Amino acid sequence: MSLSVAPVALALPRVPASDAIVLERLPFRPNDPIAREMSVLRAALRSNPKDEAAALKLAQRYYGLVAEEGDPRYIGYAQAALAPWWDMPEPPLDIHVMRASLAQFNHNFVGAMSDLDNILARHPEHAQARALRATIDMVQARYALVRIDCVALRTLTDEVIATGCEAMVDGLTGKAASAYATLTAALARHPEARPDERLWVLIRLAELAQRLDKIDLAEQHFKSAVALNIQDTFLLAAYADLLLDHQRPAEVVALLKDRTRSDVLLLRLVFAERALKLPTARMREETLAARYAAAQLRGDTVHQQEEARFALAVENDPGKALRLALENWKVQREPRDARIVLEAALAARQPAAAAPVLAWLKESGIEDRKLLGLARQLRGGAA
Repeated sequence: MSLSVAPVALALPRVPASDAIVLERLPFRPNDPIAREMSVLRAALRSNPKDEAAALKLAQRYYGLVAEEGDPRYIGYAQAALAPWWDMPEPPLDIHVMRASLAQFNHNFVGAMSDLDNILARHPEHAQARALRATIDMVQARYALVRIDCVALRTLTDEVIATGCEAMVDGLTGKAASAYATLTAALARHPEARPDERLWVLIRLAELAQRLDKIDLAEQHFKSAVALNIQDTFLLAAYADLLLDHQRPAEVVALLKDRTRSDVLLLRLVFAERALKLPTARMREETLAARYAAAQLRGDTVHQQEEARFALAVENDPGKALRLALENWKVQREPRDARIVLEAALAARQPAAAAPVLAWLKESGIEDRKLLGLARQLRGGAA
């Protein structure tokens, strides 16, 4: 999910240290069922490139693969499928929503919000557009606006999703305990909730439990989500972060060892393998560094937060980490974005640089022991 973010200085291409370093793998084997499915969808669109239904189905499938596989190339493939309608002021409704979703993923929040405001002005009952707008406002810490869309969702979507929307706002604005209780009760009332809805709610519950420092409870929710057997990159990354925070790197390796195509997951695997001093750690570091360099050359800033973590923990470059984290904060203002700013500011001994995050902590009223502890350290250093 781009806003007016100052461009990151372009890095020189990194030459791998050895032929053993893997920079890329083909996404699917020829006999893979997903490969066959995608082949059929692409063939349908090739036969008629202006078939709206075929284009939308292919784009939606590519978009789903981003969450499942963590491979950002699928976003470009999805956009290509929608090429005949991409520059229209008002494309067909479902394509319009898909365009906003793709813009959101690429951090083009201005473009996404323009599309969503347009859609909702004409179709105020469109639940997906409203939920997506709430998501973007949430990421950018516009909590009053989020709540407006969450309230509207009460009559537009399932109770668990509408309740989850409001719980997310409460969980970021000083009401985490009540948010957790409300969302838990809503999920219990709906045993018929679809697996994808349960997954979404369980991740939200895990986040709330972590914020309340109930780590065992958070892990229970993560395990329940994993047990649904739905491939989801965000879930695995969030669970891996919990394990890393509690010095359990071997479990991270077991969780992520086959998910190295995703930069987000590879980062967590690098941290785990470094902690265990595994011989594969260095190779994975080189691979990830090369991917970040390639992203910078493309002007891709989607993973600045993760790259800041890499710069701090792997490259031991607090200054670079702080620059990346602050650029990311201009676009995304969620707890994990706040954390890397605070950690990098501490490591770089630049407490004043964290002022925007410290202000957000105070204004939001968020309850998060880790963030508040880092903030105290920074204020102490500035005293």
